[in-house]
Amino acid sequence: MTYGAETWTLTSKREEMLMTWERNILRKIYGPTNENGKWRIKTNEELMTKYKKSDIVSIIKILRLEWLGHVVRMNDTRSLKIFEGKLEGRRGRG
Repeated sequence: MTYGAETWTLTSKREEMLMTWERNILRKIYGPTNENGKWRIKTNEELMTKYKKSDIVSIIKILRLEWLGHVVRMNDTRSLKIFEGKLEGRRGRG
């Protein structure tokens, strides 16, 4: 799921979509809870206490910081033009 996540633009809407997707997958993995003979889905807090790992948005932010460190450590011959803000040419119309 996080392939290429280093270059994603994370807006608050996209973060919420990722968190919703992650909780949906965790609910499928852990299944419902049986309380007094009645089945119910697990709450978000129950899912996070069972999962005991960082959520997907935190993982993506960590990956982005690691990638940034890699780009900063590049030598001048391999440096990215976009990172330096030196774009060449013009953007097409439309």
